[in-house]
Amino acid sequence: MPAANDIRKGQVIKFNGEPHLVMETQHRTPGNLRAFVQIKMRNLRYGKALDQRFASTDTIEVLPTEKKSLEFSYADRENYAFIDPESFEQIELSVETLGEVKNYLTAGGKVDVLFVDEKPLTVELPSTVALKIVESSEGVKGDTASNVQKPAKLETGLIIQVPLFVKEGEIVKVSTADGSYLGRA
Repeated sequence: MPAANDIRKGQVIKFNGEPHLVMETQHRTPGNLRAFVQIKMRNLRYGKALDQRFASTDTIEVLPTEKKSLEFSYADRENYAFIDPESFEQIELSVETLGEVKNYLTAGGKVDVLFVDEKPLTVELPSTVALKIVESSEGVKGDTASNVQKPAKLETGLIIQVPLFVKEGEIVKVSTADGSYLGRA
């Protein structure tokens, strides 16, 4: 197992029995004290971020990881199915594993899945996705003096705010970071 000094950003380590993604590391040697490594990490199961201090000689278990690009296939009540386009292997992920990611998935959409010990743990979306508006009220003419917006329901069930000129049936670009409208696709 590597020492704390050898841990780098992007690695997945085992801390308190849980996998954590290392987001930032800093090696510090304050005055007359012993050197330590400050690691900012995020729990991959629960998403909680934390800072932890390790002695520079502590050993930390680094977990083997693999990132695969998968295509979303279909969803049933509890699971979402993804297909590996190279091996055509099907992988099912639970609603709990996906979290808010499920609001941006459309058939054939590509996502990156991080596997730790050959178990899928996190799903990374592209920064924007194109989704079709399935339900939206008509904008009232004359309400264009300011940036007035209306709610629109997307094909995935997500409801976002869009400008009044956007109509039902149009395809819009949506930010996956905060669910905001970015423009027409």
